[in-house]
Parts: sequence; structure tokens; C-alpha cells
Amino acid sequence: MPEKRGFGDLEAVVMEWVWSTDDPVTVRDVFADLATRREIAYTTVMSTMDNLHRKGWLNRRLEGKAYSYWPSMTREQRSANLMRDAFHSGGDADLVLNFFLEQMSEEESARLRAALRKAARRRPASS
Repeated sequence: MPEKRGFGDLEAVVMEWVWSTDDPVTVRDVFADLATRREIAYTTVMSTMDNLHRKGWLNRRLEGKAYSYWPSMTREQRSANLMRDAFHSGGDADLVLNFFLEQMSEEESARLRAALRKAARRRPASS
């Protein structure tokens, strides 16, 4: 499981880039795109991707002389983990949940209710 700590600024940019593609990527792929939008060194991108691999956020395999990288979890799985961590580490869990629910729009509430119904149908009935 990846480290719980959040991403640094460049790590977040790299992860968003990796999540936005369906195929494994190389450092060169990420660097080529980022270099069109900011001044950045190839070695900086390489170090960042190596750090993300070491922290468990990226998987990789050697292909020829370069690594191919892909995320160890989806963006949505990471978001769910962040929500769970906030629920468990934010103090009184009932208050955290109540404050969260109070901030939801009607549309978000409807989506949450639908997700809870779907999850309930997937769970086996307890005896």
C-alpha cells in the first residue's frame, strides 16, 4: 500500500499525468509534455517518478534501457482512501460524518444514497 502522506507539488502533477493515460508511460513521455508547460529538467522528472515508485504510488518494469510506469491505484481509489483516512483520523467519527453530510449538495446526497444502496446489495446477508 502506498504511503499515506500526500503528494508534493511535482508529484501531484506527475500522478495526474499518469492517471490521465491508459497506457504505461516513460519518464521521457512525462518530461516531453511537462517541458512544454514549465521549465523542468529530465532528471527532475526521473527522480520524481522514482520517488513515487519507492513510495508505492507507481509500479514499473524495465523495458530495454528505460522503465515503464503505471499507477498502483486509480485516482478514485486514492480519493476513497483519503476519505476513509479523514474519517478515522479527524476526531469524533460521528461529528466528522455529520459535518461532511452537511456540506453535501442535493445531487451529492442522491449519489451517496445510490452508492449505499448498491453497496448494501453487494454485501452478503448476515445470519
